[in-house]
Amino acid sequence: MKTLEEWLAHLEGLHPKGQAGIELGLDRIRQVKAVLGQIQHCPVIVVGGTNGKGSTCAYLENIIDRAGYKVGCYTSPHLLAYNERVRLNGRSVSNDALCAAFARVEAARQQAGNVALTYFEFGTLAAWEVFAEAGVEAAILEVGLGGRLDAVNAYEPDVSIVTTVALDHTDWLGPDRESIGFEKAGIYRAGKPALCADPNPPQSLLDHAASIGADLRLIGRDFGFERPSAETNENRLQWRWWCRSGAQLIKRALAYPGLRGPTQLYNAAVALAALDALGNKLPVTMQAIRPGLIETELPGRFQVVPGKPAIVLDVGHNPQAIRVLADNLSSMGFFNQTLVVLGMLNDKDIVGALAPLKDKVDVWHLATLEGPRGTRAEALAAIIAETKLGGDVICHASPQAAMQAAKGQAAESDRILAFGSFYTVAGALETLRKSP
Repeated sequence: MKTLEEWLAHLEGLHPKGQAGIELGLDRIRQVKAVLGQIQHCPVIVVGGTNGKGSTCAYLENIIDRAGYKVGCYTSPHLLAYNERVRLNGRSVSNDALCAAFARVEAARQQAGNVALTYFEFGTLAAWEVFAEAGVEAAILEVGLGGRLDAVNAYEPDVSIVTTVALDHTDWLGPDRESIGFEKAGIYRAGKPALCADPNPPQSLLDHAASIGADLRLIGRDFGFERPSAETNENRLQWRWWCRSGAQLIKRALAYPGLRGPTQLYNAAVALAALDALGNKLPVTMQAIRPGLIETELPGRFQVVPGKPAIVLDVGHNPQAIRVLADNLSSMGFFNQTLVVLGMLNDKDIVGALAPLKDKVDVWHLATLEGPRGTRAEALAAIIAETKLGGDVICHASPQAAMQAAKGQAAESDRILAFGSFYTVAGALETLRKSP
């Protein structure tokens, strides 16, 4: 009987690049899925997009849970424990449940002819096994990379969501938004609701949805949100969600969602539009929606840690995400100094990602990330110098060491921002949890 750690080591060993192994395509997962005899027994929501996937999944999960359903949610990557990827009603599943699912997938993999599944493919199949065993009444599946050839796309969505389309993973998805938009739109299905929360969707996404006959619903046209107007006496503590349902225009006044930042209204709006589209199969009431939105929490998404100095954790790692992060920082109020804990992977647009923080950082605590995709702190230092971003630079061997140093240097009137990768935020969180 393998432990969870032994199973995860086994998953890594199946692919030459281990956890970092990316090999797009659906043939392998479909073979093993067929042997497992997996049948979709409940409504499935597939969520893709460059940024905003995790937040959208979290809103959906919390609202469906509040509505009294048993809901499964599969996301990636994790911060501190693999179990975070597979949740039942918001709680990470047990080691035992994961191990049992891994054992069934492994048996089917061997029966299918020793199919060389990637780490993500193996985990995706196992997540469905957990959901089937638990008898979930709704399943939310987050795309790992792209959409069209991602393992999650082996399942048939009742509703598909593309949150945003921006430049990221260009080595696999193509060099521009049009290429990436086509890949993301691959999760859409003929005749099924296909939602997009990007206010400027690429033409390739629109064309693909039209060519397959998807029921395309766009933010700003078919659903959206309104902020309170300064010219009226509207309640400043509320926003308004709207959605077209046939000839009817539905409007709902809501308290702001639990996750911070203006872009969260896009994520909340598309989550509500998806639930509206599923109304016949999975009805939810405003009594579930209101607390579901307000009480949604998600580590590492502009997460502000209580206390002084202020500490902000954000997994943003591409230009679009960090532009949003920079906007959110500017609305936080005054701080004497901003200290950054930064570590990034080398397949990211590091120059483009850091540009929005020019002249906004006083001290950079740079962390080396290990592994084949990790960037050394010294390489980040060179980029900061070459692009004249400003601020002092200190290099560290790990995110944990960088966060420890930043905490030691920061005064109560300062703030610390840790961002650039899930690995960076995970290391920062580890340090914060060990601190008195």
